Amino acid sequence: MNSSFTPTQKAELPVWLRQDMRSNHAGETGAVYIYRGILSVSKDEQVRTFAQEHLATEETHLELISNELPVCHHSVFLPLWKLAGYLTGAIPSLFGSNAVYATIDAVETFVGEHYLEQIDRLKAEASYPELRTLLGKCRDDEIDHRDEARDAQSVGRNPFLRGWCWLVGAGSKYAVMLARWR
Repeated sequence: MNSSFTPTQKAELPVWLRQDMRSNHAGETGAVYIYRGILSVSKDEQVRTFAQEHLATEETHLELISNELPVCHHSVFLPLWKLAGYLTGAIPSLFGSNAVYATIDAVETFVGEHYLEQIDRLKAEASYPELRTLLGKCRDDEIDHRDEARDAQSVGRNPFLRGWCWLVGAGSKYAVMLARWR
């Protein structure tokens, strides 16, 4: 991903956008820790390669989003997002590659929708074109991650895995709400 974006004037962000950017920062922090969790547990070389490649992308996203949000506006729950991300990567790694890929599919499906909502609002308000471009690039990467995970899944989802993926999606939704708040 090209990291040559010019940071937006941070002080100019309206409250709603600052809250969304806080949730994006929290989410990208969690994503970095998802891949670190996978790498700490998985012995599968294909999964590890997948996680290493995507970890690098998520670290870039985190850096770019961090450039848009003053530290004083970061979520106070960052330690929780790190732990939740780590567990979201480590737990499915205990159950094999299909569980890892299904988890990434669930996470990235949510993230793609989350970014799209923000992009659409910025388009409708015809505001912050550089930020809209940045979010669009991040979203494109997340959709690529989702598609790669879908393509890598080898078997269907049993009821346990479907439940886990539902939990991951619901947890992501509630994490966004909490991060927007603080």
